Amino acid sequence: MDKNTVTGLFLMAAVLFGFMWLNSPSEEQLAREREQLEQQQREEEALSSNQNLLSVDSVSASEVAVLCNTISRFGKTDSISGITTLKAPDAELTLSSEGKPGGFVTTPYGAVEVSDIITCNYAGISQQKAQAAVAGLRKALADVAKYKGFAKYLSGDSTTVKLANKLLTLEISNKGGAIARASLNDYKRYDSAQVELIAPGLDLMSFTLTSATQRFETHNFYFTPVEVSDSTVLMQLELGDGAKFGLRYTLRPDSYLVDIDVEQQGMQTVIPTSVATIDFTWNSTLLRNEAGRMFEERNSALYYMYANGDVDNLSESKKDDKEISQRLKWIGYKNQFFSSVLVARSNFASAYITSTPVEDSRNQLKSMTTSATLDYSSDLASPAAFTLFLGPNSYPLLDDLEDNISPETNLHLTKLIPLGWPIVRWINTWIVIPVFDILGKWISNYGIIILLLTIFIKIILFPFTYKSYMSQAKMRVLAPEIKEINEKYPGNENALKRQQETMALYSRAGASPFSGCLPMLLQFPILIAMFNFFPSAIELRGESFLWAKDLSAPDAIVSWTTNIPLISSTFGNHISLFCVLMTVTNIIYTRYTMQSQPGGNSMPGMKMMMYLMPLMFLVFFNNYAAGLSYYYFLSLLITIIQFYVFRKVVSEEKVRARMAENAKKPKKKSGFMARLEEAQRQQQAMLREQQKRQQKSNSKGRH
Repeated sequence: MDKNTVTGLFLMAAVLFGFMWLNSPSEEQLAREREQLEQQQREEEALSSNQNLLSVDSVSASEVAVLCNTISRFGKTDSISGITTLKAPDAELTLSSEGKPGGFVTTPYGAVEVSDIITCNYAGISQQKAQAAVAGLRKALADVAKYKGFAKYLSGDSTTVKLANKLLTLEISNKGGAIARASLNDYKRYDSAQVELIAPGLDLMSFTLTSATQRFETHNFYFTPVEVSDSTVLMQLELGDGAKFGLRYTLRPDSYLVDIDVEQQGMQTVIPTSVATIDFTWNSTLLRNEAGRMFEERNSALYYMYANGDVDNLSESKKDDKEISQRLKWIGYKNQFFSSVLVARSNFASAYITSTPVEDSRNQLKSMTTSATLDYSSDLASPAAFTLFLGPNSYPLLDDLEDNISPETNLHLTKLIPLGWPIVRWINTWIVIPVFDILGKWISNYGIIILLLTIFIKIILFPFTYKSYMSQAKMRVLAPEIKEINEKYPGNENALKRQQETMALYSRAGASPFSGCLPMLLQFPILIAMFNFFPSAIELRGESFLWAKDLSAPDAIVSWTTNIPLISSTFGNHISLFCVLMTVTNIIYTRYTMQSQPGGNSMPGMKMMMYLMPLMFLVFFNNYAAGLSYYYFLSLLITIIQFYVFRKVVSEEKVRARMAENAKKPKKKSGFMARLEEAQRQQQAMLREQQKRQQKSNSKGRH
């Protein structure tokens, strides 16, 4: 390419760029062009949106008429403005005094005015939002048609009414018209929070009314509180045409009792008179209140009483349910020290009850549900009534409540406290609890009260303890003679003769190897009674003594987080000092008893078993209440002291002399000894017959 060509190309490029620069638009021209382009895009989008909205359903004139009539019939009219308002879950509909509908419908895309829905004014609204608005309006009308007078109570603002006395504080929620919270003023949980037997979000009480075509569950509606005072409130629904339905709550003064009355008026217009039952639902989650979770879980259960007086309960340890077709007087949700018991003034006609342990929760124990049926009539002013007990499981308190709730019926509320088998329960209710209550009125330290109670029980058992010791003393005196008999008749072939001689010796001396067992057996029911009493005694809850901060819980002095294989669920992750003291005292008592028994040192297997038992008790009782271990420790210590005093006071020489005198006296055989000797003679005869047959068999074999 030559020089002229290059020069020509350069001049052409310069002319071209110069022309483009001279003809480029200014900034103002560029802004006007961008604005024109955006306006064109908006017009295209609006045109497209209007074309799409042609497919959105419109509200017909008949639907508008239904809307106006529905708002007028079921809405609430403001006396000042004259505007009638009807609230639904996703809509608020209004009707002006001139009869013009308004309000708004809430959709997932935002709220839409009812007037825009009626006039199809969807400018600037997406198709999805418009469609959702129309559907929401129609759903609101359908809900009103479905729930009729109840519809206006499907939405509202949640509020509570507080009722309180010095023992109990209640919060009654307008949502469902039910108790939302029930707090015991005098009791704290293990974490210092207030004890709550009903907690928001965890408890539900609801009635289900059945019309010819619909079921109305009261927990879905917002009630209006009327007739409010410090101790009573009526949560009411005004359903139109003179129909009213309400729940009246009355908190009795200085009491744990709440009266719940179902009140109604003109309900025949809503519920046909042919409907003879009303359904009742009660769901509750028991919260953890105690430091000793294992024991609280073990003592939490759903209890119920049949109309005939029998009290039963679902399983405490696993998921359980039951369909009950018989009438029930009350249903109770019970944990270790507190209960919620609903007593029907008449009866529950039937019920389905369930109890489910709550797994992997620190503060929740069990979930309990009741689905019950009650007799009902829509023309009765008060078709159902209940008394709700929310309080501690105190035996004297529950015993007195029966007269306050239902004087004509024995409610057996004290069965909520597990005091053991009938004979053991009798000991607790007639001896232990009265003495414990009397001491509690005069002494404030429950460690001292347990000590005095133990001494009182030991005084009652003193004759049996002395009888047991004297039996052991006689056996020690006879030990040398028994040894002579054993040496004189050794081997299994002389077992029968050895037994006869031994029994003859006992008979002559007036002794019996079993005489020491009877006093111990007579003491056994009391030991079991105390085993049931202490874990159930709410009086011990939160009471401290020495190093134990709570006598109703384990007195842990050492704790850890890891689990001990095989025994962790029983032993726990701690060491309880009172349990250790009980174990040490038990070992000392076992050693003393073994040394007192004739031939005790010649039975190493039995000796090992006797020493193993206290260690087993250590594993078993380590997670129990400190008060129980403290009682057993005191009981064993006093028994050891008694035996030591007996050993010093009672002369074995005098016992030997008395037995020698008894041997000289003619003995009349007791029925037991006569039967024993007859059994021995029969055994001897059988043995001789076996020996003869054996000899004949051997003789035939030789021939």
